Amino acid sequence: MHKVIDSYETEKQTVEHLLGGRSKISTELSKVIVGQKAVIEELLIALFAGGHCLITGAPGLAKTLLIKSIAQIFHLKFQRIQFTPDLMPADITGTEILEETGEGRRMVFVRGPIFANMILADEINRTPPKTQAALLEAMQEHQVTASGVRHPLPEPFFVLATQNPIEMEGTYPLPEAQLDRFMFNVVIDYLPEDDEVAVVVQTTARQPEPIIPFFSDQDVLRFHEIVRKVPIAEEVVRYAVRLAAASRPRQKGTPDFINEWVSWGAGLRAAQYLVLGAKARALLQNRSHATVEDIQKLAHSALRHRILINYRAEAEGITVESVVDRLLESVPGVRGASVAKAK
Repeated sequence: MHKVIDSYETEKQTVEHLLGGRSKISTELSKVIVGQKAVIEELLIALFAGGHCLITGAPGLAKTLLIKSIAQIFHLKFQRIQFTPDLMPADITGTEILEETGEGRRMVFVRGPIFANMILADEINRTPPKTQAALLEAMQEHQVTASGVRHPLPEPFFVLATQNPIEMEGTYPLPEAQLDRFMFNVVIDYLPEDDEVAVVVQTTARQPEPIIPFFSDQDVLRFHEIVRKVPIAEEVVRYAVRLAAASRPRQKGTPDFINEWVSWGAGLRAAQYLVLGAKARALLQNRSHATVEDIQKLAHSALRHRILINYRAEAEGITVESVVDRLLESVPGVRGASVAKAK
């Protein structure tokens, strides 16, 4: 009984610590980042849910600065890896070298840059599939294997991979099965004019103030546990499942526009990440349960990289974003499911 009470008090303190630091996160990021509130929220949701993110945006939109700043706030070791056509898997994971010791020569594993808490895989689609696969294996297993020996990666472990939507020549787009490993595809767009003016003024007037960390890697791991315990009604989970299932062409009950425009739809992992993301969003907003609205708010980020439109859709000017919009309109929500069932 005492263990249950102690566990409850610990969880309560963890939630209070998170909620108390939410405004501090915004304050610290505002030192270097202007606007992009929706992007920041989605990255924090993925961080607390333990998912990886694909980030799509043009160059010069402060993607690296944003991710590095979040790592500093949570006191996480940050590494940036620039993906190039000649990058080899060992350049990421590490390699074994022959080392002279007092006991003679022996092979020693030298860790690569992937041994960090937060990895920025910059322009992941500019490197060949073999190197992409090495990173994605580490994302899935949280370990690196060299000469049959497993080397666990530090926890927490997050990969945020960027894709440049402009430079398509000489790139190696990730296959759908590999894209599915990412929880969200976060789109960073250009700022409104007033925000761009603020950025220019801020960056040309003075050096930015240093980011002050006030969380730790252990805090993040505790947030992972708390997120999974956030209540969610079975009807809300069912809505997430139906939303993902409705995106698959040539299935029973699939909307006509999906059969017409989509070649490949979202799998089960999409529903899992929608539910996890909804729980994390509810926690960040100091709510006791996840709702249908949480699922809907995260639908674009969770589905846009899991739905492959066909040539007919492209010829008609149909985008993935518009397909997700139609899905949200066609899949009915759950009446009265905004409140989790009492236990």
